[in-house]
Amino acid sequence: MTVVDIAASLASRERHWLLTGSAGFIGSHLLEALLRGGQRVMSLDNFSTGHRANLDAVRAAVGENAWARHEFIEGDIADAATCVHASNGVELVLHQAALGSVPRSLADPLATHAANATGFINLLDAARRAGVKRFVYAASSSTYGDSRGLPKVEHSIGRPLSPYAVTKYLNELYAEVFSRCYGIQTMGLRYFNVFGPRQDPSGPYAAVIPLWAAQMLRGEPCVINGDGETSRDFCYVANAVQANLRAALADEPAALNQVFNVAVGQRTTLAQLHERLAAALKKLDPALSVAPAVKRGFREGDVRHSLADIGKAASLLGYAPSHDLRAGLEQAASWYVAQSRAA
Repeated sequence: MTVVDIAASLASRERHWLLTGSAGFIGSHLLEALLRGGQRVMSLDNFSTGHRANLDAVRAAVGENAWARHEFIEGDIADAATCVHASNGVELVLHQAALGSVPRSLADPLATHAANATGFINLLDAARRAGVKRFVYAASSSTYGDSRGLPKVEHSIGRPLSPYAVTKYLNELYAEVFSRCYGIQTMGLRYFNVFGPRQDPSGPYAAVIPLWAAQMLRGEPCVINGDGETSRDFCYVANAVQANLRAALADEPAALNQVFNVAVGQRTTLAQLHERLAAALKKLDPALSVAPAVKRGFREGDVRHSLADIGKAASLLGYAPSHDLRAGLEQAASWYVAQSRAA
């Protein structure tokens, strides 16, 4: 079942959702899916990393009738009162708001903690006080830390390698305790390198795929951290949306109060990624000349290899990735080109 199919199935009953980080990359795609599915959505963002343009894009995509079921709050989850207000009358929470990026957390650990740890417990506590039925939150593959085993399985993690990883693991611990002590249903989704349209290509903490796409389209060389053999399990955003909706609607008791890997289950090196991204862009613009990549030292806090076992999500949630890396790059390439032309 695709995201479109799941969104269509939502229309059988209108629910009241709270979505945090709605102006962000993944959040805006979730907002679009919920509104297309006839849902009523309260959304929250402070625009620290999200963009009003993403909300505008959703509005244009779903139309004014669907947009009328959406109420937006500009606010910060680090403010407890904002979380209380946003949670009022909500049945389901999709919590995406966070300060991402390992390098950002190394540069400013206090800001990362305020958003990802304090903000998380503010929202989780507000949700349980409001009687929210289920709280689905964005966890992270960074939780695996220095664990060298591949593929990564949910029950086996290592020591965290960055302040960001600490905060995301702390989310899982708080969620587990709140489930046990207060009865709120929680489900964590450990994202593996999600990419796709609306992901910010600019700034010092831009993710690798939109950053490289922008550089390729400008004729600039991309920089590979390390020797090019570092590998990741790259996951197209439609897969992440599917996982969130499946987690929110799952009726399998064994799935409750668990964490799940959200990925494709395929490993790609950075050198391979450079080649495949270039191919996707050249498919749209055969005349594009892509400069050879430049290599530099390994980046502090980075995991060497990452590959997910998605069996748990498949068996308990019915999760099945609709896009592998190649299909995802082909879907995203037109957005990268449009952004480059608009710049």
